[in-house]
Amino acid sequence: MSSATLQAIQADQEYASAKINLFLHVTGKRDDGYHLLDSLAVFPPIGDLLQAEPACDLSLTIKGPFADGLSAGPDNLVLRAASLLADAACIAPTARLTLTKNLPVASGIGGGSADAAAALRLLSRLWNINLDLLPIAAKLGADVPVCIAATSARMGGVGEILKPAPRLPDYGILLVNPGIAVATATVFRARHAAFSAMADLPAGWPDAPAMAADLAVLQNDLQAPAIALEPVIADVIAALTSTPDCLLARMSGSGATCFALYPSPQAAAHAATLLPRPGWWLAPAPQMFPPTQ
Repeated sequence: MSSATLQAIQADQEYASAKINLFLHVTGKRDDGYHLLDSLAVFPPIGDLLQAEPACDLSLTIKGPFADGLSAGPDNLVLRAASLLADAACIAPTARLTLTKNLPVASGIGGGSADAAAALRLLSRLWNINLDLLPIAAKLGADVPVCIAATSARMGGVGEILKPAPRLPDYGILLVNPGIAVATATVFRARHAAFSAMADLPAGWPDAPAMAADLAVLQNDLQAPAIALEPVIADVIAALTSTPDCLLARMSGSGATCFALYPSPQAAAHAATLLPRPGWWLAPAPQMFPPTQ
């Protein structure tokens, strides 16, 4: 989705951008079993779309290429977000919501979390609510707080500690999912390596090659266990690495979606033309947002 299209989104709509972990270190584990993370998250203009209309009750309809298999019941993160927001505002949750699901499900790019954050933003407008959304977001999952602003950020803690990202240069990104879903909890259980240190990042990067070089010495600590569970992830990374002008290829989040960085969106779009595989989902970002907001 281009920047022009994003600007054309109406007041009764919210765009739910994919969240990409350029690196992800598991730095520790709390007594309650939750893992501590260090990550740099970015939000390319690729995502789902949520629409809302006034109604007498609360409902959700899901459509789009990845709607199959998604429940529109009360456990859906969009409806849970709506209910929590209404509870915080002491009102009844009433809206007819429609989610166009363009992102693969359980794919390591925060699709459900982005949808929940979009619901909080959209319903705050519809219901004329002015509340701090971050405490509500934290109740919905580790990735939801960073998805509220949906701008590049450094994530810490269990996802609730957000700091400004380094200044990012212009770059292109290509997302590829091999058509499989990976459960985050399963990947964490499969991880047995030692904890990683916090990353030392500069204040910013002058260009995409410099950014990729610094990111290359870091890692996604969940990539190896995810590959052990689903070896096709390694095939995706190898395919991305082989494309012209690829600066870095890595898995995002707990997988199975992988990404590659390129010097420009045009280079990413060209790489996408070289990678069609049966069952693979490919999404080059047509144009990046302003680098850091």
